[in-house]
Amino acid sequence: MFWSSLIGILVASASTGVALGAALGLTGLVLLQVFSNGATGLAVDAIWNVFNSFTLSAVPLFILLGEILLRSGVSNRAYAAFAPVFSKVPGGLLHTNIAVCTIFGAVSGSSLSTAAAVGSVAYPEMTRRGYDRDVIVGSLAGGGTLGLLIPPSLSFLIFGALTETSIGRLFIAGILPGLMIGAAFMVYIVIKTLRHPHVAPREDVHMPFLAILRGMGQVWPLLLLILAVIGSIIGGLATPTEAAALGVVLAIVISFIWGDLTLTSLREAVFHATLLFAAIGFVVMGATILAQSVSILGVAQQILNVVADSGLNRYTILLLVVLIYLILGCFFDGLSLMIMTLPVVFPLLVGLGYDPIWIGVMITIVIEIGQVTPPVGLNLSVLASLTNNEVSLGRVARATVPYWIIHLLAIAVLTVFPAIALFLPDLLF
Repeated sequence: MFWSSLIGILVASASTGVALGAALGLTGLVLLQVFSNGATGLAVDAIWNVFNSFTLSAVPLFILLGEILLRSGVSNRAYAAFAPVFSKVPGGLLHTNIAVCTIFGAVSGSSLSTAAAVGSVAYPEMTRRGYDRDVIVGSLAGGGTLGLLIPPSLSFLIFGALTETSIGRLFIAGILPGLMIGAAFMVYIVIKTLRHPHVAPREDVHMPFLAILRGMGQVWPLLLLILAVIGSIIGGLATPTEAAALGVVLAIVISFIWGDLTLTSLREAVFHATLLFAAIGFVVMGATILAQSVSILGVAQQILNVVADSGLNRYTILLLVVLIYLILGCFFDGLSLMIMTLPVVFPLLVGLGYDPIWIGVMITIVIEIGQVTPPVGLNLSVLASLTNNEVSLGRVARATVPYWIIHLLAIAVLTVFPAIALFLPDLLF
């Protein structure tokens, strides 16, 4: 009775076209009303506790930081600085896409912002130089997903706030997996361009090593920003919220002095950051109500009991969880999917003995895959629009398949070697 009600109400409310947050919240309220003797007041208390959390206040600040950098032209300078570094490597500027996405992801915290900022610079420059359009957008879509994994990350912030997991440890846990995936992208690009040289024309431009170093030195403001945000958290000098506030102030100063930020573009950044946080916050509110009903009714414990009686080992169950995420990722954006599923998935995986920090990294990688999975994959839509529809959404999706597979391989590697994610947090904390 309960499960049919849960699924039926959620499907019925979602199919009416209402926002996801409303569908989740309505489902939770009905369950509390019917199965918990009208204990809907508990949902109000849960919403207050979540939105009154000091931790969650870091989310709008990191969104604003990313919006400021997106509109400041800083990505242009970073791209120009990194471009000569890979000029002699097979793949050339395709590696620059990955490297700059990694750097930009370390200050924006958003996959979408990273793909948009780097793509707007890279696509016109690379098409002018004769690179294959499909290969360009594939590398940008794949590289853009690193924005969710390289700290600071909106995914880790929301995961930590909703599961009461250390955000500082989550941030540090994302570093090695993020670098590992970025390196795997570059290895694939080398193999691809060696087999098909025409997709990435080699350039004969020679630049002295000292000139390359001087060019790299131009990105010191971005490195300073990364050090200020991540370093202050690692060093215990600031909470994630305080570090985010510091990052916003530094981003404004750097973008005015080093970039092309104006008062008009700053107002636009604040406006768009407000809209984005409102959308995320609405989903968080609905998911919080549903999580409260799920918790009170003991759904997580029921699932654990069913799993225990099924005889399946924990790796088989993890595989099923990943498959469910991959399927749902076709229909929901990554952050919404994570918020919606955490009330059930997190206690299930913790109950099976998985480390909470490791779970945060794994779920982030899985929802990254959703960012490049049609029909909802947001990175695909952004890049298709950046090409002025010269490359269709379907072509972008096909070009991203190798990066999609690399993410799956990363999940397998982290399952076999969880220390890749847990080594740095254990060392530094």
